[in-house]
Amino acid sequence: MKLTYKHTLYASYIGFITLAIINNLAPLLFVTFQREFDLSLEQIGFLISLNFGVQIFIDTVSAKYADKLGYRFCAVLAHVLCVSGLLLMGLIPFVFTNGYAGLLAAVILNGIGGGLLEVLISPIVESLPGDEKASAMSLLHSFYCWGHVAVVLLSTLYFVLAGINRWYWLPIIWSFVPAANIFLFSTVPLRKIVDDEQKIPLRELFREKYFRLFIVLMICAGSAELAMSQWSSLFAEIGLGVSKTAGDLLGPCAFAALMGLSRTFYGIKGSKINLHKALSFSSILCISSYLITVFSPLPVISLIGCALCGLSVGMMWPGTLSLAAKQFRRGGTALFAILALAGDVGCSFGPGFVGLTSNAVQKAPHIFTSGLFSGTDATGTGLRTGLLFAVIFPVVLWIGIGKIASSKSTIIE
Repeated sequence: MKLTYKHTLYASYIGFITLAIINNLAPLLFVTFQREFDLSLEQIGFLISLNFGVQIFIDTVSAKYADKLGYRFCAVLAHVLCVSGLLLMGLIPFVFTNGYAGLLAAVILNGIGGGLLEVLISPIVESLPGDEKASAMSLLHSFYCWGHVAVVLLSTLYFVLAGINRWYWLPIIWSFVPAANIFLFSTVPLRKIVDDEQKIPLRELFREKYFRLFIVLMICAGSAELAMSQWSSLFAEIGLGVSKTAGDLLGPCAFAALMGLSRTFYGIKGSKINLHKALSFSSILCISSYLITVFSPLPVISLIGCALCGLSVGMMWPGTLSLAAKQFRRGGTALFAILALAGDVGCSFGPGFVGLTSNAVQKAPHIFTSGLFSGTDATGTGLRTGLLFAVIFPVVLWIGIGKIASSKSTIIE
């Protein structure tokens, strides 16, 4: 059977599902890692930051070398590394005497693979034939959300059937997804987003005022999304006191499902929606959802706030990418690499910021909050305070989108 660009799109969808697996499987096991390997909140926060920190480094390198090495080579390599990282995570109890060292090694491999996927998949889809680029980009990113939902649901089912004590088989099972995609990306047709001689030099891009603003917006988009999604499972179980199964289903799973719905909706109806207004509304809803999650005295309302946060952040990442791609049409792979780099800075900084803040407040809750969160223990107070501070990210995003919408900047053809 001859493979077409439709199969390239399917491979890209699976690539984003793979990205969802490596970014969201470990957070479901944070409480298990904390208990089994005696980890602190700060160490868990570092695992999140390391994952996205490695992705940041790969984003930087990819901006220069991805085109030279070729999309196919880099895409296959990315999936090989993701398979290796997931297999290593499952082998930690059998190979490493220091479990935390094993987690660090697995996170590094996954981070390299994830960084490559994030840089490559968006320009691959952008290069495919068709006019509705923003809609296609949003639909692509919706598969990250549906992958996140699948990770939570199927992993929860695994925990119920096999037990949390056999967690080490789960990463090995999930490794079959990127393993299958290795074969697809080895054969599907690929094309470049823009010819080498037509690309805008990076130095020219950085001289553009609004390109620098797009970098800030991507940082805020990544921070707003990951600060909630990476900590929601632990926050539900420890901060809110609900069971792991209920917490995962009503927290990160609902978060991912609503995020996927918002991206799928825009992927279908994108041509009829004003992207600036959609992003402004998303920012305001995100601010509200963070405040609901943090200040609600009822766990169920906090979990609803967490889920609404998923709806609010759904458009932020793909929407900002689409605006930038329209603004700088000759940016090429480098444009997506730099913006992915900025997004990963946010993905690293946001959860890490929440972790450091939570850890500091946990040690001295009364000094930091003065009874603001009455009725919660030190850990719960720390987590709520960390998430409260994260509201700055959607606030900055809202201000930035308003500035771009009101500007009279010209598109770089």
